[in-house]
Amino acid sequence: MNKSQNLMELTEDQIRAHYASALAMLDGFDHTPRIAKAKSPVTAVERSPGITSRRSQFRSTTPGLVTQRSARPEGVNLIASVSANGDDPLTSPARATILQSLRRALAVAHTVSDLFEEQTGLADLKRDNLAGRLASGKSSEFSELLTASSLISLYVFANMTRFLLSAHAPEMEHGVEIGEVEEILTDNRIDALHGALWELDQDIASFADSEGKLVAVISAFSEKLMEKISLRASTAPRLEAFQSVAYRVEADDFEVDGFKPALKARSTRLQMTFKKPNEVVGNHIAKYQAMKLSKMLMAYDFERKLNPFAELGGFIFTFMGDGMPGTGKTTLIQMMAGLISEYCKVAGYPFRFQNLSTESIDSYQGKSAQNAKAFINNVIDPGVIGFGTIDDIDQLAGKRGDRQSSAGQLEITAVLMESFAGANTVVRGNCTFGMFSNYPENVDDALRQRAGARFLVDGPQTREDYIDILHLLMGKNHTIPLGEHELFAAQEIKKTVAASFQSHSRPHEDGLIRVFERVHAEIGKLDTIAKLGTYLKGIQQADPRFTGRAIKNITDAVKVRAMDIELPDEWMENPDLFLFQEYDRKMAMLQDMMQPITIEMLIQEINRYADSEFRYADKSDEIAIDNAVRDMQRMEEAKRRYLEGRG
Repeated sequence: MNKSQNLMELTEDQIRAHYASALAMLDGFDHTPRIAKAKSPVTAVERSPGITSRRSQFRSTTPGLVTQRSARPEGVNLIASVSANGDDPLTSPARATILQSLRRALAVAHTVSDLFEEQTGLADLKRDNLAGRLASGKSSEFSELLTASSLISLYVFANMTRFLLSAHAPEMEHGVEIGEVEEILTDNRIDALHGALWELDQDIASFADSEGKLVAVISAFSEKLMEKISLRASTAPRLEAFQSVAYRVEADDFEVDGFKPALKARSTRLQMTFKKPNEVVGNHIAKYQAMKLSKMLMAYDFERKLNPFAELGGFIFTFMGDGMPGTGKTTLIQMMAGLISEYCKVAGYPFRFQNLSTESIDSYQGKSAQNAKAFINNVIDPGVIGFGTIDDIDQLAGKRGDRQSSAGQLEITAVLMESFAGANTVVRGNCTFGMFSNYPENVDDALRQRAGARFLVDGPQTREDYIDILHLLMGKNHTIPLGEHELFAAQEIKKTVAASFQSHSRPHEDGLIRVFERVHAEIGKLDTIAKLGTYLKGIQQADPRFTGRAIKNITDAVKVRAMDIELPDEWMENPDLFLFQEYDRKMAMLQDMMQPITIEMLIQEINRYADSEFRYADKSDEIAIDNAVRDMQRMEEAKRRYLEGRG
């Protein structure tokens, strides 16, 4: 669980070789801002007699570089800024930890940049430039490589700083608003780091009025810097050598994987009431799939950073649970989070649960997107088992083209769409995202289709369901007899799920029933791929939103059915039986349990998915018609009152 196979190890000797230069940067340098403006005057910190602040004038020892100086430089001393502890002349343990983290991050940034410069030939070009023999045809390459080295240094520094501090300050997740990072210089890596440290010093002086705020400010600065650098790197040349190799710092459990954030593999402390599966009444297919998915997540291999289910094509990365209010969506979340939490506790895996709520919508431009990105990054962290939920997604994510959607809601929609099925989406199988809504018809069509699976949360349906839920919710403080009823027999999952799947051999929604019957009358029984393709075309003609993405979601659902493997409870209770096996052994064990895909499975999944789309469309149309009728009625009443007033 500690080491990936394709990582280049950064040794302690390599890192510690840069400790002196990193400390010199923290202890003092002069910098004249070239892009940003000072946020507040940074005054020297008074210290007790006998305690010095060594303002060494650090001169770069990097071959080929001469750092720029100006007539009006500003002194930067982060050791003094961070160490300042009110009237206490001693530096607190927390502040000392921050300084150690900054030094460590700077040293690792230098180490990674050194490797990049040697690999790309930039080190040789620097030596030639210093000796005055740089060929004229190499000037463009030299400039581009210096920019690349600067971007790498800044990103690795910010990434590792954020990573190291996350272990010491959970409160930083609440964040502070520091504004944009502006002093981003790319002439060379020394100037780049000087500019970043100067601006960090400014932010500390402006916003860090307490020790807790100090960590939050540095963390917020690191996140902002990472975002800016990642955006610059997306168009910068000559970064292939950096992005094609991953690095690891064993002592810190830190990995550098291109311009991707590293997160500390720690669990979330869950503040919720867990529900047992027998406490979820009705919702048979949704409950069954949630229970299966909980066990699927546990097959994730931390060494390979991949789940055999994801490789075999039977993993649910995103799903949508929809149903009327009070049908059990929250209970389903509580059940699934409880199962995963218990499994992870037994296996010793870090589990992270997060919910994206309406509190994430912010009036500050870009903040909503930042909140959504932080949510996604926390859940997809390959060092944890993750479960992310987005409750009431119709209120949280805006519908494009809807004038009632705020800018913040539309930002969240864009982030979720890119994260769930974008060009850079990688499904490792260590996490899943559930979107829940009472009104899925109000969710943006493209975002809704990012949900690979559909969980219809329809609550109790039968007489037996209602008896079970009444008995469950009544508790034990009564002596009312149960009567003639076998308690929870109707909730026997295998039997009820089989019946639920079988019911989808024919469509449920009126619009889809008409398509099904017409196609069936024209071509007969749907028993070949060609006939099913004709049926799918018929659905598309009735609903143009039924596109290729819908077909992909259907085929993914069929693959999940083929992987309808009930991982034994003993495998969760005794991790040695399966969870701690080698990846290839896990794969072989699962392949032995697979079942072939049948025509019945395919028809049922087509109907299940298409039913949900027709259900959403019908609701959406009805709501639009009702709104139009109300508008007409209001207009008629307004005309009547207007004419009466004139008369």
